[in-house]
Amino acid sequence: MKRDLAISDTRVGLLQGVAFALFYGLMGLPLGRLADTRNRRNVIVVGVVLWSFLTGACSAARSFWSLFLARMGVGVGEATLSPSAFSLISDYFPKEKLGGALSVYSMGIFIGSGIALIAGGSVVDAVARMPAVTLPLLGAVAPWRFTFLIVGAPGLAIALLLYTVREPIRRQLLRASSGAPVHLQLHEVVTELRKRWQSVLGISVGMVFQSMGTYAFIAWAPAFLQRIHGWSAGQSGRALGLIIFVFGCLGMSAGGRLCDHWQKKGVSEAPLRVAVVSAIGAGILFAFALTATQVDWTLLIAAPGLFFLALPIGSSYAAIQLIFPNQVRGQVSALFLLILNLGGLSLGPLLPGLLNDYVFRNEKMIGTSLAITVCGASALMLITVRAIYQPYRIDCERMQAWHSRG
Repeated sequence: MKRDLAISDTRVGLLQGVAFALFYGLMGLPLGRLADTRNRRNVIVVGVVLWSFLTGACSAARSFWSLFLARMGVGVGEATLSPSAFSLISDYFPKEKLGGALSVYSMGIFIGSGIALIAGGSVVDAVARMPAVTLPLLGAVAPWRFTFLIVGAPGLAIALLLYTVREPIRRQLLRASSGAPVHLQLHEVVTELRKRWQSVLGISVGMVFQSMGTYAFIAWAPAFLQRIHGWSAGQSGRALGLIIFVFGCLGMSAGGRLCDHWQKKGVSEAPLRVAVVSAIGAGILFAFALTATQVDWTLLIAAPGLFFLALPIGSSYAAIQLIFPNQVRGQVSALFLLILNLGGLSLGPLLPGLLNDYVFRNEKMIGTSLAITVCGASALMLITVRAIYQPYRIDCERMQAWHSRG
């Protein structure tokens, strides 16, 4: 792809991060309001169809900017999912099980990334040995183009499966004195946010740093193995895909269970504690994994590092849901994801490329660039999240008092 489109590491980082994250975040705000007022299942179905089609459309790109636009479109489609899904799941589960439930949902990040690396690397290895395939409208299709077509197609079938999901009754609604649910205007949503601004800002910024580490590793670890250790796309994809799939999901599951365990013991800041544990473990382990000289040690240490990095993802989503009433959860989730993705998903893939191109000026320094990004982000997550324990406790107490009155 770099050769065909004549793009640098920095532009690869922009395609993986900013192109997707910008519109994923911005379009999430109006789509979050739809999630708070419309059938959430149907909103998700439309989004899945849209992003699957536009993933396939990436194969037709003829320049950096045309691929950038297609990636933006994928972001718009995917922006329908999480605000609606968070709201749905919050109506299915009580707060003592919400961390675990949202962690299971969030495993999709690592299941999808793992399968993409395993299948994508294998597909690239397979089609690289094939002659160019000529398709209608597209003409001769290079291996990387053919890969976009293959991975975009299954989403259309998955959209049909979503019709088996039931739209639950909305719980924990703000109600008028008559008992009727209140329809909040936009300025009233802003008022609810302002009441909890310290918690929302702290959780959002803390998770920006977490996602920087996660997306930097997912985006650049294959290049690290290929450039430094001479692995093929298939080898690196299969090894990393397996680690991301297994240890990412185990970490999310453990983080959700730990959050729920502390919630049952009455620890209000349970989701934040999970993030602190994550930051310490990931920062230490990735520092060793990405500077090890032997590839076996890199993979052996990176596996538990990814486990720790994955711990707070689902519980952070729960942290936001737990301090807001139902009518604003989709919109607050969209704002959270806007901050998360404009920061983490944009900067995570971009920073290692920038360090390579403008600081080290050497493609072989990708391991050091990746270590600086992941470990630095972990340290900043630790500082940010620990600073908001007290404001978050106050917001939890406010919601508990409101539920008691209701």
